[in-house]
Amino acid sequence: MKMWRTPFDLAEKAIKPPKVVIDKERCKGCGYCVEFCPKEALRTSEELSPKGYTLVEVADESKCLGCGLCEVLCPEFAIHLEIAGNES
Repeated sequence: MKMWRTPFDLAEKAIKPPKVVIDKERCKGCGYCVEFCPKEALRTSEELSPKGYTLVEVADESKCLGCGLCEVLCPEFAIHLEIAGNES
């Protein structure tokens, strides 16, 4: 969408794309995040965790809305979102 004028603080107020971070030590491959992701940004991978569980991976980071549903649904707290420039 093209604006007829650009705000002075557009670059600092623009929404930064989120990054999905999956803790491979905690993920048990339950698939809740994959099943309920509204944009199908996550998928089940072929990689196994150190404990032998099938891991989840980011299929397409550009599809992620940053809604945080995966973070909320994960029973093992293995997923969190990082906003660019605001890593925790």
